[in-house]
Amino acid sequence: MYTMSLFESKDSEGTVSLGDLFANKKIAVNLKNKPTIQKLADLIIRGGWPASLKFESKNYYRLPQSYLEDVLDHDINYDGIVRNREKMLLLLRSLARNESTLVTNEKLINDIEDYTTKENYQISRNTVADYLSTLKNIHLINDQLPYSLKTRSRLRVGKTSKRRFIDPSLACAALGIKQEQLIKDLEMFGFMFESLVVRDLRIYIEYLGGHIYHFHNNNTGEEVDAIVELSDGTYGAIEIKLGVGKIDEAANNLIKFAKQCENPPKFLCVISGLIDYASKREDGVYIVPITALKP
Repeated sequence: MYTMSLFESKDSEGTVSLGDLFANKKIAVNLKNKPTIQKLADLIIRGGWPASLKFESKNYYRLPQSYLEDVLDHDINYDGIVRNREKMLLLLRSLARNESTLVTNEKLINDIEDYTTKENYQISRNTVADYLSTLKNIHLINDQLPYSLKTRSRLRVGKTSKRRFIDPSLACAALGIKQEQLIKDLEMFGFMFESLVVRDLRIYIEYLGGHIYHFHNNNTGEEVDAIVELSDGTYGAIEIKLGVGKIDEAANNLIKFAKQCENPPKFLCVISGLIDYASKREDGVYIVPITALKP
C-alpha cells in the first residue's frame, strides 16, 4: 500500500484527470488556490501519511523521521538476518542524496565512502545489493524502471532504474531536511518535487491499470521524467518542472522526443508546481499543476 496522493489528502483540486490526458481532451482550468513554494515544501516534508494531516506544519517531519528510525531498529532484520544499522543509514542517506537521479550500486558505494572516513563503514557491492533488496522487500524504496521503445534513429536506450523512496518525506527525513532547508536549496527542492509527482503518478496510473517508467537515452543524454503506460500499450510522456521558467524548454524536449518514436505518445504533458492553471497549448502539450491532478 502506498502513502496518500495529493488527491487523496485533498491537496489536489482534482480538476484534471490522467484519463482526460489519454483521451486528448481540451482542458482550460484555473485553480482556486495558487500553489506557493512554502505549501509545496510542506507537502513534500509531510508526505502522504494519514496521521500527519492533523499535525502542525512545523511538526510534519516527525512522522517520517520516526518511521525511518523504526525501520532501522526493527524492519531491516525482517527475515532473521541481522544487518548493520549504521551502514543501512549511510545507504539511506546516499539514496536520498541521489533521489530522482540515475544511480548505480557503484555510485552509491562511492557516495558512502565520500561522506565517511571511518574504516568500519566501508561497504561492499554484495552488502549494497542485499541492503537494497531489503529496502524493496519492506517497501521503503520502489524503483522507477526504464522504458523501452523503438525509435527511427535506433537510439541506445538506457537500462538503469531510478531508485526512489516510496514517499519524498522519507528521503528528506534521511537527510534531516525540513521545509526551511528545502526552500533554501532549490536544486534539492526540484529533485524532491519530482519525487512527489512520480509518487502521485504511480498511484494514478496503477489505479487505471497501468505502470510508470522513465526514459533515458545513453547516447544523447535525452531524458523523459515519466512515461505512464496503460495495459494496452498506450502511453504518455511527462516532464516535471517545479517552476514556470523551464516549461517551454520541457515542452520542446517532449515534442523532440515524440518525433523520434515510431509509436508516438498518446499525449505530452509538463507537470509543474508553481502554476495556477491547466491548459493544452497550441503545440499540443498539456501544462498541468500537480495540485490539479487526479486519476
